[in-house]
Amino acid sequence: MVATVGRRSELAYRPRHMAPPPPPKHLRRPDPLRQLRPLAAAVAMVAVTAVAALVVDRPTNDRADGTAPTPLVPVAAAGAVDPRCVDEASVSTRAGLVLVVGLPGVTRADDPLVDLVAEVGVGGVMLRDDNLVGPRQAATLVAGLRARLGSHLLVALDEEGGRVTSMRSLGQVTPSARRLGRAGTDAASEAGTDLGDAARDIGVDWVFAPVLDLDDGPSSGVIGDRSFGDDPDDVAEVADAFADGLRGAGVAVTVKHFPGHGAADHDPHAGASVDDRLLATLLRRDVRPFDALIEAGAEAVMVGHVTYPKVWGDVPASLSPDAYRLLRQHGFDGVAITDALGMGAVYNRWGFDQAPTLAIAAGADAVLVNQGDRVLELRDGLVAAVTSGRLDEARLNQAVARMLVLRGQPAAGVLCG
Repeated sequence: MVATVGRRSELAYRPRHMAPPPPPKHLRRPDPLRQLRPLAAAVAMVAVTAVAALVVDRPTNDRADGTAPTPLVPVAAAGAVDPRCVDEASVSTRAGLVLVVGLPGVTRADDPLVDLVAEVGVGGVMLRDDNLVGPRQAATLVAGLRARLGSHLLVALDEEGGRVTSMRSLGQVTPSARRLGRAGTDAASEAGTDLGDAARDIGVDWVFAPVLDLDDGPSSGVIGDRSFGDDPDDVAEVADAFADGLRGAGVAVTVKHFPGHGAADHDPHAGASVDDRLLATLLRRDVRPFDALIEAGAEAVMVGHVTYPKVWGDVPASLSPDAYRLLRQHGFDGVAITDALGMGAVYNRWGFDQAPTLAIAAGADAVLVNQGDRVLELRDGLVAAVTSGRLDEARLNQAVARMLVLRGQPAAGVLCG
């Protein structure tokens, strides 16, 4: 198959939980204005941000394979905050907005952990299988979370289908990406729509899928059957169909794990995970599906914890300024979110006292942490980093601006007076 995806961004940058419900999938019709949606999204971003020139002056060297690196040319820093904006909210409030946290064991919105998360004012929460008991309970929980944390709260679901699922108790069964890759685009579109409908039914407006990593190894591998396949064009085409199904149901998508996880040697949940390939190989293969889905309007990109020593040295991509620079140079201006910072590849070395600051300083717009009970530590660490000068306040503001767009929330009162 050859990737034929076009630019798509249906419902992009709208507060999905506040939008009218989409029609039943059998009544949906192609949108003749879909090609104009990216322009509307860009206008929405400009309304809260200014485009500034970010000149990258780091010297580039020839790579070990003798090929010239991708030129680090000046790129637009879309998402930079208009300097005319007056910082309205406290640094503490803004630091909270870049946090997306899990709620271990929480099944009710009156749980004490929700009190703590509400005090911090996080940008989003992530639900998993231990939060979801049944459809009615799940919908009540999500509605209660928004009542406690605000109507713009992003509620995300860790749901890919296959073995990475949070919705079994809701009766939702989504085939693995590998099965969908073999079945083709129609099956993938239907699966994405079904998953999006199920998520939307309980009030979820953000899903951490699809996986764009290339993999043709054992199904039980770190990526394994979570991948649509090993051919970049096939993966792009089928993943786009899946993402389009999600988005058609009113759910934001998150493509992951940039810049490509499939060739890593170990599971980053446990510890360091290394990919020794050169940048030329990543660009030729692994990054190509991301290019396609970015072009198609992906609202978020999850940056993984794999270390690429021959490309960016001894730092995982999620903490590497060069990884985020590459992502932006490839045309993405939505929310870049880290993989969960509690995973061994990051936590064992940097902990929660350093990792969130390093990630935001590197270029992340949101940090994902499963351990919501550590939310005060996470927020206070970011505040201390701004106060000490280790984290540029302008970089924090840029991250907050992108989060506000995804939340469908105006900048007034947060970034601009």
